[in-house]
Amino acid sequence: ANFSEQVVESFPSDISTGIYYGWACVGNGDVHKMVLSIGWNPFYKNIKKSVETHIIHTFKEDFYGEILSIVIIGYIRPEKNFDSLEALISAIQEDIEEAKRQLDLPEHLKLKEDNFFHLPEGKIVNNH
Repeated sequence: ANFSEQVVESFPSDISTGIYYGWACVGNGDVHKMVLSIGWNPFYKNIKKSVETHIIHTFKEDFYGEILSIVIIGYIRPEKNFDSLEALISAIQEDIEEAKRQLDLPEHLKLKEDNFFHLPEGKIVNNH
């Protein structure tokens, strides 16, 4: 799930690029573990900074147009380039496993239940 350029530009300018972990919620659905990439994705030679969320859950259908709420809990590693797609995929799998381990810690699990993830019915957020 990629955030729009407008959302990316609203992130703090001094946030370090790299891989983070935390919690994510689509619409008013369940809260799931996630890994977040903030940066330039050097393997793909992006010219604009992006924020990409990998929700550690299999959804039954697409959720384009839904509100994606995230809470960033911690930092895994800096952004880096890879020699091959296989090396990139391997690093992503390692990042996912690290995120799962960290998010199972009691101090991180309690944030999954935060009221932030429960939007009141009909509430408009950021003009949506």
